[in-house]
Amino acid sequence: MHEILQPEGWAKPVGYANGVAARGRLVFVGGQVGWNGQCQFETDDFAGQVRQTLQNIVAVLAEAGAEPRHITSMIWYFTDKAEYLGNLKGIGEAYREVIGRHFPAMAAMQVVALVEDRAKVEIQATAVIPE
Repeated sequence: MHEILQPEGWAKPVGYANGVAARGRLVFVGGQVGWNGQCQFETDDFAGQVRQTLQNIVAVLAEAGAEPRHITSMIWYFTDKAEYLGNLKGIGEAYREVIGRHFPAMAAMQVVALVEDRAKVEIQATAVIPE
C-alpha cells in the first residue's frame, strides 16, 4: 500500500519510518490534543493524553474513510521533552493500542507551549488512502 523508504546501509529506525512514498487520496488531520470530542480533558497523565490524541486522529481519519494504516506521516509537539522521554513505555502502549504496529514517517519536538494550556501533546497527521 505504502512504500517505506529505508536507505541502504542505514540503521533501521524503531517506532517510525525515515520516509514513506504513497499514491492516493490525501487526508490532512489538523493538530489534535488529548481532550475528548466535547473539548474536555479527562486526564493530565502524559500517556493518557497521547492515547486520547491518537484516538482523536483515528476518529478524524474515519470521516474520510481512512484507517490508521493509511497514515504516512505524523508530527508530534510536546511541552516537556523530559516528560515525553519518561513516558516512552506508556506512549508505546497507547500507540500500539490505537494505531497498531504501523510506523509512518515522524518528527517530534518540544515546544514552549501549546494553544490549549492543559494540553501536554499535540499531533498532526497526514494519511494517503490508496487509489
